[in-house]
Amino acid sequence: MGKKDKAKKKGKGAEKTAEKTAKKLVAKLKKETGEDDIESIVKAIEAEEKKRQEVKELHKVDPPSHRANFSLTPHADNPELILFGGEFYNGQKTILFNDLFLFNTKRREWSQIVSPGGPPPRCSHQAVMTSQNGGQLWIFGGEYASPNETQFYHYKDLWCFHFSSKRWEKISATGGPSSRSGHRMVLTKKHLIIFGGFHDNLRECKYFNDVYAFDLDNLKWKKLDVSGASPAPRSACNMFVLPDGRIVVFAGYAKEKGKKDSESGITYSDMFVLTPDKHDTTMTKWKWNTVKQVGYRPSTRTGMSVAVAPNSVKIFLFGGVQDVKDEDEDLEGNFFNDLYSVQVENERATWHKVELSGKKDVGAGKRRRRKSAEGQDDVEDGDDEAQQEDAKAIDDKLSDLNLKEDEPKTVTVEEGAFTITSTIGIQEAEGSSAGHGTSSGSENTSKAFIPPPRFGSGLAVKQGDLFMFGGVMEDGDKQYTLKDFYSLDIHKFDEWQTIIESDLKSMEWFESDSDSDEDEDSDESGEMDTD
Repeated sequence: MGKKDKAKKKGKGAEKTAEKTAKKLVAKLKKETGEDDIESIVKAIEAEEKKRQEVKELHKVDPPSHRANFSLTPHADNPELILFGGEFYNGQKTILFNDLFLFNTKRREWSQIVSPGGPPPRCSHQAVMTSQNGGQLWIFGGEYASPNETQFYHYKDLWCFHFSSKRWEKISATGGPSSRSGHRMVLTKKHLIIFGGFHDNLRECKYFNDVYAFDLDNLKWKKLDVSGASPAPRSACNMFVLPDGRIVVFAGYAKEKGKKDSESGITYSDMFVLTPDKHDTTMTKWKWNTVKQVGYRPSTRTGMSVAVAPNSVKIFLFGGVQDVKDEDEDLEGNFFNDLYSVQVENERATWHKVELSGKKDVGAGKRRRRKSAEGQDDVEDGDDEAQQEDAKAIDDKLSDLNLKEDEPKTVTVEEGAFTITSTIGIQEAEGSSAGHGTSSGSENTSKAFIPPPRFGSGLAVKQGDLFMFGGVMEDGDKQYTLKDFYSLDIHKFDEWQTIIESDLKSMEWFESDSDSDEDEDSDESGEMDTD
């Protein structure tokens, strides 16, 4: 009995020592940087949010400011996209956001909802939308950084925005994932499924490959019992749900273990499918299986944006960044602006690189209609049904090609407005690695407009259009946060349309104090953990 009491007292003493040490560190940090500790800052922001009383709906507002690593989510019922949070960096200062914008895809107008008691600012979080109870936006995790990036805070909170009342609710539920950002979250069968992510406290960086589910009916967390060979721990992967309820995880990034003086890491290009047990009604038993990838695959990279076409097997991925070493063994970013689609059937994924057809010759369209009137041609230009049939024909032709793995073959299918290149086999698309902050744009044989290369943008499909907003691109040692906005008709695949033009040429970049001593700590240069 006495030993137990001594152990308890010893434990309490250790706790007090840890608390004193933490307070000393906070005081030292405030003296050196002029900042309070990050946890206090976050709590103060959340307290200020709670002081608001009224909901404000602002219509026809200016577009969101420059940002990356935000969430862009299609509304489940309305012709709207929902943009929340994100981060901006100009070389000297980091700004985090917690604003909530809506973009009406029909009227092409922005609106903003300012609601009390919302989440503190964050980036690299995840958001999904559900129709239940009048429409709900669910947000989990993410990170906050102090303005000079001397401190980072990872969230493990879960929030729900109720569109019926236009108010936020912080969900209190135990047993959920640990604090993290760079994770991925999808919705299936009234459950939020969360995978991976990372936590960095400046002393240790830990990556995850655990899987959790949140039951939207019972508001409870479950850690999933997953069998099979699981993906390695990672962040910044791509994750999407298939029509049959299975979940796909592709690519990702993790820093290498045991290399404290280096930012180098592993960029993954593997693919897994997470399948629920058919006989399990609790949604807790799942199995990992590896997926064989064939077709014209993207080169190994991270930071690709992903979007799923509703009620479709089509998955779209855009851009990303590939880190390569130059002659001096320094890492350099190679950025992309190519567009891919992938279809997953059973444990096989077929990749296609989407080549835009370009704007049609108006004169040629008129000539076709004249021929049709004379009985020489039965096809009329601009027939949407015909274009959709063309798209289906392309998918059928590509899926019907059943070549051996050691016999890769490039097939170009041209029907209607589509030109899709698919290399059946194991070939990857190769991008140049011409130096730090370079761009590897997709080969544009049609001369159709394509947005500049980037990573960390928002990508979403709504009403037959693929929308893309913001992100990050580099120019030499300068890393610019974007606010341009584009759309692409996924029935025609002719050309990206500009909604908000790029202002890259007029953007300012400020050299930070650390940049003035640029090569003094050269090992600080490394791969980007594109959340």
